[in-house]
Amino acid sequence: MVTITFPDRDTEKRALGFLLGRFSGRVTQSGEHLVPEAALEALAGENITFLVKGKAT
Repeated sequence: MVTITFPDRDTEKRALGFLLGRFSGRVTQSGEHLVPEAALEALAGENITFLVKGKAT
């Protein structure tokens, strides 16, 4: 799992709409998203901007 964030709420909503049903994940209390590494390539393929914070521990 990898921790990512999105630059704004609209991008976050678009990303979540895309990710739902395709990948499992969760959102932390701080608003960071934990997604599998395969989701990163899928998000990039959809031109959705995100920032990788690092591997989840």
